[in-house]
Amino acid sequence: MIQNFSDFVDVMMNAGFSMGGGQTDGIYCAIPHSWQENPDGPIQWHTECPETDPWEWRMRVLDERDDIAYAKMFFKKSGYITKEWYPYFLAARRDGAAFEDAYEAGKVSHNAKRIYDAVSAAGMLAVPDIKRAACFGGDDKAAFDKALVELQMGLFLTMCGRKHNPTNGNWSATVFCTTEHFWGGDVFAQAAKTTKEEASEKIRAQIKHLNPDADDKKIKKFIFG
Repeated sequence: MIQNFSDFVDVMMNAGFSMGGGQTDGIYCAIPHSWQENPDGPIQWHTECPETDPWEWRMRVLDERDDIAYAKMFFKKSGYITKEWYPYFLAARRDGAAFEDAYEAGKVSHNAKRIYDAVSAAGMLAVPDIKRAACFGGDDKAAFDKALVELQMGLFLTMCGRKHNPTNGNWSATVFCTTEHFWGGDVFAQAAKTTKEEASEKIRAQIKHLNPDADDKKIKKFIFG
């Protein structure tokens, strides 16, 4: 039973990937559901306690580790993938394509390219800085949010931390970088050795191991985005 952040990391490393937010979405979630059934248990959301608040864990894995990615990668919702499993998702979703190749092939929108180019040029950028650099105004929020999720789902950008945002009270702004910047070359070299078919079958087998009742249609969407 997960009692704290360390327990969560252990479960994550064994599972390889997980939905975030405490919901399985018909696939799998490493975050314990006991908080729903036992509101007085050790796991408590939105308390800001780094040991027992799963909302804090999403940033702790980015701040303290280099082997777990967190972003909106599944069903346009948040999730985790470990370094061991990330090459398989890269092979399944990008199939060896660089960003420019995907854009030229019409697989990436123009708004997404504006964001990607801004982040790629800077190395890493917080959301307000991305909007300024990519020339998104206040009326473009929906288009910006859609394109940012598109890039995360495509495994082109990923969250890499947070930055204090003085224009928004005590709230922090999420920082993004390219997945190449986040992982380095080893993960991409491993992905290049794996075919799309091999990668998808390996992920599918792990999903069935974690959740034998997972629906095939949901599994396909989970793998390919």
